[in-house]
Order: sequence, then C-alpha cells, then structure tokens
Amino acid sequence: MKIPPDLLPEGFRDRLPPQAEVAARVSRAMIDVLTRYGYARVAPAIAEFESALAERSGGAARNQHLRFTDPVSGHTLALRGDITVQVGRIATTRMQESPRPLRLCYHGQVLRLKAKQLRPERELTQLGAELIGNDSVAAACEIVGVAIDALEAAGVKDITIDFTLPDLVERLAEKALPLAPDKIDAVRSELDMKDAGGLSVLGADAYLPLLAATGPFDGAVEKLRAIDAGGALASRIQALESIAATVAGRANVTLDPTERHGFEYQSWFGFTIFAKGYSAALGRGGTYYIDRADGPSEAATGFSLYPDPLIDLAEESNVQRLFLPLGTDAATGAKLRGEGWVTVAALDENDSAAVLGCTHIWANGQAVIV
Repeated sequence: MKIPPDLLPEGFRDRLPPQAEVAARVSRAMIDVLTRYGYARVAPAIAEFESALAERSGGAARNQHLRFTDPVSGHTLALRGDITVQVGRIATTRMQESPRPLRLCYHGQVLRLKAKQLRPERELTQLGAELIGNDSVAAACEIVGVAIDALEAAGVKDITIDFTLPDLVERLAEKALPLAPDKIDAVRSELDMKDAGGLSVLGADAYLPLLAATGPFDGAVEKLRAIDAGGALASRIQALESIAATVAGRANVTLDPTERHGFEYQSWFGFTIFAKGYSAALGRGGTYYIDRADGPSEAATGFSLYPDPLIDLAEESNVQRLFLPLGTDAATGAKLRGEGWVTVAALDENDSAAVLGCTHIWANGQAVIV
C-alpha cells in the first residue's frame, strides 16, 4: 500500500504557522533565561556511536535507542533519546580542562522508540541546564531557581516542585535501618509503588513511616524528621529545607522522599516540575555523577524541561504584518522592518493584504489598518 504523502509515522508531527513560530518564541524565552544565568549553550550531535551512547545512558537504555548502520564507518549509530548524557560527554572530554563549575545549557530534539501514555509524541523537544563540577545545596538551589525562571519566562504559572531523595534507602540501609544488600533494590521498588504490604513481606517494616512522609513540604518534612534514624536524615532534611526556602512564594513545594521513577541515576537530590493546566510533568532534575574515562566520577546538578506542552497551549502572539504594495522601494521596507514591522511585499499586482493575512497596508506613507 502506498503511504499518503502527508502521513507521518506515529508519534511524529509537523508544526505549521503560527505554531512553529510560537515554538521558537517559547524556546527562545527559556534559553535566554539560562544564558543570562551564565549557562553557555552547546549543541550536541543528533546521533552518536551506539556503543558509546548506550554506555553513558546506562545499560537499561540500550534498547530505547533507534539504531542504524552508518554507511561511512560501518559502525552502528543511534539517535539520541536524551541530551543530558551528551552534555556530560562534552564536559568530561572536549571541555574537561574548562574551569569548574562549568555551566552549560542546550536545546534540541530527542527521539523515543515508544511513546508514553501521557505523552503520545516520540519526537520531543528537550531543553535544560547542567552545572558540572558541583552538587552542593547551593548548586541545587541555583538549578531549581533557574528552572522556575525559565518556565515563568514561557508563561507558566502555578508551578509545583516535588522533591525526592533518590539515595534515601541506601543511606538508611547502611546503619540506621539495616538491610541486607540483596534486599535494597526490592525495598526501593516497594517504596516507589507505595506498597506497605510488600514492605512487610520483605521484613522492612522500619521503612513504613517513609510512605507517610509525602505531600505538602512543611508537613511531609516534619514526618520525615520524626523517623528515628539516628540522625542519618538530619543533613538531608536541612538541605531540603534550604532549597525549599529559596523558592518560597514562587512555587508550591511538595515532598515524596521515596519516588524513584525517572531518578534512577540521580544521587542525593531530585525534583519533578508540574504546573496547573498540564497533565504530565514539565521536567525533572537533580544531582548526579558523570563517569570519566581518565579518573573518578564528577559531580553535577541539572534539569531537563520538555516544553512541547507549553507550545501547544501557548497563545499566539499578536504579530503586526504590514503589506507593501507592488513598487514599494527597498529602503522603505528596510526602515519599517527596523521599526519592528513584519513586512510582506507584493510580488505582482494580484497580491492583496487580506489574502496574505496582513493586518496593515502601507499607503500614502503610513501604515493603515486593513
């Protein structure tokens, strides 16, 4: 069967005017925020050698890449499914001698083999910032604040930040609430699924109070503080409170200390960003480590945003389009564009302002409303 010329694969789409213009405006507004905070922009390649990309993405991600054979090198290549790992590669190879902390930002398209239930798209826009060389509380405060600023610049309101502690079980299992090494992954899984019965079956009843330490930040953190862990959580709680204080009044803050989905590679701190009017998370971030081939892992803090939902719901900008009748001299057009007009020049006498979607027409030396 012949494929219709306008049919795209499932999960892919074209953006037409004016939506493509809205997409550029939203992304530009967010990137401008990142650059004003000192994050230098990088643009990683859309494809890499599959073996190297899979190694940096973790073995579990290997089957999530669209792979193909490079006719030039003969090696298997893969289209990227995440830009964060590429930024890590750049930071620890080509920019390994750059002063730390190294602030980098990015914007581009990523490809997913399969769509998620809340996100039917397979081609996604990913935008974010990475602070390489530091995973302190100060770094986390900066990253969370920058993410909020970027979303606000795109017109997002009623933002909620959900904090988590990805390494919580490992930290408690060391001494405060001992667990056999072969039980740690199982306990993390049951906590992630909020399965109290599963925890009891594993003999991990001491971890049950963690399930209640969720919800609005102030109440949840007090429940976390009440857990008798011999002071093992004190520094983590203090860090969370410091980060929450920096966004007070700007975003709602919630806490789910055992949330693991999407934070498999995060270290001590993670966060997910939600906003009123959007069904899925708009992004996530936190602290993590980047493996280096020439030495120990390097600490980093960052976030990724997925602005496609913002683009779909963003209002179309009120662009003033000025029709220049046939014969209008080039100098006049240049002057008007310099003043901020979008000009549409007639190419023949049959062109008209109304048909070409113009709001004004240049007549007798002035812009007249159509």
